[in-house]
Amino acid sequence: MNTTIHTSLDTTMDITEKELKYLGLLSKQFPNSASAASEIMNLQAILNLPKGTEHFLADIHGEYEAFIHVLKNASGTIRTKVESLFSGQIREQELRQLCTLIYYPAESLERLAQNGTTTTDWYKVTLNQLIKVLQRVSEKYTRSKVRKALPAQYSYIIQELTHEDSMNPKKSAYVGAILDSIIETGQADDFIIAICETIQRLAIDHLHIVGDVFDRGPGAHVIMDKLLTYHNVDIQWGNHDMLWMGAAVGNTASMANAIRIALRYANSSTLENGYGINMLPLARLAMEVYGKDPCKAFMPKLGDTDEKYDDKSLVLMGQMHKAIAIIQFKLEHQIIARRPEYKMEDRDLLHRLDLTAGTITLPDGKTYPLKDTNFPTVDPSDPYKLTDAEAEVVEKLRHSFKHSEKLRSHINFLYKKGGMYLVYNHNLLFHASVPLNEDRSFKKVRIGKKHYAGRAMMDRVDEFVRRAHWSSADHAEHDEAVDFMWYLWCGPDSPLFDKSAMTTFERYFIAEKETHHEEKGYYYVYRVEQEVCERILEEFGLSGNDTHIINGHVPVKAVKGEHPLQAGGKLMLIDGGFSRAYQSSTGIAGYTLIFNSQGLHLVKHEPFSSTKEAIEHMEDISSTSVVREYSTDRVLVSATDQGIILKDQVDELKKLLYAYRHGLVKEKE
Repeated sequence: MNTTIHTSLDTTMDITEKELKYLGLLSKQFPNSASAASEIMNLQAILNLPKGTEHFLADIHGEYEAFIHVLKNASGTIRTKVESLFSGQIREQELRQLCTLIYYPAESLERLAQNGTTTTDWYKVTLNQLIKVLQRVSEKYTRSKVRKALPAQYSYIIQELTHEDSMNPKKSAYVGAILDSIIETGQADDFIIAICETIQRLAIDHLHIVGDVFDRGPGAHVIMDKLLTYHNVDIQWGNHDMLWMGAAVGNTASMANAIRIALRYANSSTLENGYGINMLPLARLAMEVYGKDPCKAFMPKLGDTDEKYDDKSLVLMGQMHKAIAIIQFKLEHQIIARRPEYKMEDRDLLHRLDLTAGTITLPDGKTYPLKDTNFPTVDPSDPYKLTDAEAEVVEKLRHSFKHSEKLRSHINFLYKKGGMYLVYNHNLLFHASVPLNEDRSFKKVRIGKKHYAGRAMMDRVDEFVRRAHWSSADHAEHDEAVDFMWYLWCGPDSPLFDKSAMTTFERYFIAEKETHHEEKGYYYVYRVEQEVCERILEEFGLSGNDTHIINGHVPVKAVKGEHPLQAGGKLMLIDGGFSRAYQSSTGIAGYTLIFNSQGLHLVKHEPFSSTKEAIEHMEDISSTSVVREYSTDRVLVSATDQGIILKDQVDELKKLLYAYRHGLVKEKE
């Protein structure tokens, strides 16, 4: 049964019985026509505001200091706003001081106090400047949204200051009295910290992490702690994230890989200090088995770490590194053997060793000399069997990973806020690849018992990853899903890898570079073509001039002339370049992306020195705009995904309003 309503504007509306039931429930929240009308006006006003600023970061790789600084300065957005407000009014040194204060308020205030800078006059000037910056970053939001972002202790005072004009003679005395009171009561420092944190909070409305929080850097756990408290964030899983997610659900091959990479880059901090992983069993095994082995190929790379190690510690780390690498090759064989559908037998190499001759014959039939012939735990008659000591170490490490409360908290957050891809505000976000065939069609990938391609493949991968974490051990697909977590790290058809092979063994043990090559999948070949990118966008429901693919994963080598904008502007590569290991080959510290109401803004960053330098010498990351894609009209909330939701809410409220006015739903006081 439909009820036709004629409105005062001579329009009609059909409301079904089902809709009437829903409107009855909605009336509990908006009990009369006045409240419904008020909410309609509120939502329609929001729809006509400029869209909030989105911030895109990728490939952080555990470099927490650079990551936190980029969050604090919003990829240069805050500096730009400060310059627009005060350029020509204050000196460059004062401008840098103000920006540093906004980024690091507590630390800056302490330094300024030691220098004798924080006089009453300085407080008055600085408070006025900060209020103006806060007004600028909050101008695109409703008062309600700004109020929710304010610290409760100072909410009323900040609202008064931001909504009063100190240049108005009738109000200047009022504003001045408030500032005097803040200073006289000794609350100026706390008040400044509160304003600065609010500026940081409002500068970015939505944060997108396009994969790889984890890897070689020393502070993935610090980054995850920060993300846990961030006001609005989503994550597209990267290959290194998947490695740690696999380790957390009990995939021992993934666990061994994660430990090996940490040891390779002298990053024991994340393992031991961050997640409380007990590395002593591995250390004991390494000393017993490799105590006389120099482990030259396994000595840690120190370019990414600021920690100092003595020679003895470095030797032990190299021995542990080799011990876990050999364990990894054995554990990976177990998955390859029970999952023949992965077709990864070419990664089983231990049985191809000829230790008498000191050579290895690879699956292509070519024989190469080994750089290292000491394999004391490899039994030639059963090369993939773990020794009793190795098996004991694996079990203790697995237990440590499974029972780390902080790791469990962080992995749960990755599941809650993460996924394989995201379609958001006309952009398609995924970390690495959508596998393609040579003819540019979507490649069918086996997941479980069936094959999937394109968007269906990404959805099925997402489902499988969640099954590994949330399903019980007796679920039919649980064990298969846990194994698949490792495949996603290094499998040829994995959308997080998409290369012919991960040549880890060859890089350790064979000098010839030809054996190290990893052939990239066709996605990486054809993604420079506009037509291919448009076809991928259409597969995910996007079309039109203002749609883009946003990727991370592969560093853009700007020093070699590579450009982050490709395929006629349809593809944006934003590998953050945070990892210092990549910066020598890229020449920069990567890219981040800003999407505000004026359009897209791709920013190139120079390497970050340190938080200490940023505070003491007021050094910011040097950032340069490399691409600005302006919108013809300012993008309003109405043109966003959130706008679609709000429009639906307006339509529902209009139906409720009509139902009230025509007696279909009774109003309440």
